[in-house]
Amino acid sequence: MEKKLADLRENYGIKELNEENCPENPFELFDLWLNEAMDTIPADANAMTLSTVGADGQPSSRTVLLKGVNEQEFLLFTHYTGKKGWQIDENPKVSLLFWWKELERQVRIEGIARKVSREKSEDYFHTRPKGSQIGAAASPQSQSILKEELIAKFRDLEIQYRNQDSIPLPENWGGYAVTPNLIEFWQGRPNRMHDRVEYQLQNQSWTKQRLAP
Repeated sequence: MEKKLADLRENYGIKELNEENCPENPFELFDLWLNEAMDTIPADANAMTLSTVGADGQPSSRTVLLKGVNEQEFLLFTHYTGKKGWQIDENPKVSLLFWWKELERQVRIEGIARKVSREKSEDYFHTRPKGSQIGAAASPQSQSILKEELIAKFRDLEIQYRNQDSIPLPENWGGYAVTPNLIEFWQGRPNRMHDRVEYQLQNQSWTKQRLAP
């Protein structure tokens, strides 16, 4: 197995990233890259790894979906009482990671997470399919549960709201906005000479620099 893993390698080189051609605001470059990803891999373009660290110092990572972005923050939605939620309560410093293999690109983000308003969470929640709404309400996320118990909770809610197009927003569910202080763009290049351009927020202004691969 070790030899098989050691032999796994790929030589990148379909695109290039030069810092002198990068915009001053990293969100402009992110929008460009995200749009290219949505055109190339529409099913997974908004998938990202969210990493959190609780009071015990143990990092946890999981894949979530980006559901909004503007010139200041990245938006995602989840249970507030699951593991990611209580770790963010203990330590709001988080990281996000996008990996677009087909474009040989990666974006790494560090920042601070905060809960969005209940109104914003309501607006998004009711755009979800009804089944997804019921699934969010039925799941005591990250808690130990029997599969049969979870299915029973889902079915009970299906019956309860069978005559409604949507269900009420659960109290323990909503959005987080991640305000970044660092955004790094990585473009794969031949011979592991990858392009890395890092933006840092300093005194409300973005600075950028090239990093060695």
